[in-house]
Amino acid sequence: MNEEAKFTIEEVDSVTPPPKARVEDAEAPAEKLVRKRDYLEGFLAEKPEGVDPAAPGGDLYEAVVGALKEIFDPEIPVNIYDLGLIYGVDVDADSGVVVTMTLTTPHCPVAESMPGEVELRVSSVPGVRDAEVNLVWDPPWDPAKMSDEARLELGML
Repeated sequence: MNEEAKFTIEEVDSVTPPPKARVEDAEAPAEKLVRKRDYLEGFLAEKPEGVDPAAPGGDLYEAVVGALKEIFDPEIPVNIYDLGLIYGVDVDADSGVVVTMTLTTPHCPVAESMPGEVELRVSSVPGVRDAEVNLVWDPPWDPAKMSDEARLELGML
């Protein structure tokens, strides 16, 4: 079983490059490759029926949360909602909104202006009758309240 393998070596001066691929040369997709109707697409696009606009998942509630996500902490490049500063959003039957929030620390430089900005932004959401902001310090804010998106943005994941 001690066979020697024999190789033939051929020396050449140049090699013809292979032809480049061109879009015109590609075949038309076969019938089996055509995308079939996606039954999940319609299912996932369907909105739940009977959801109160003021309840989580409702249009007004989600619009208020969207407005809160546009407000950024000046010291941390993350919006106040994902930062975990918003403890609650309550929308009553008359479209009045109460936002319960905190700040990263009582000595935060925006302690005087941030609640006013939140109230102004929330009250400007179409459909909101009025807005009230309750600033609380208990429970105190800590980094565990941040969303995964915020942690990723800050390099904490």
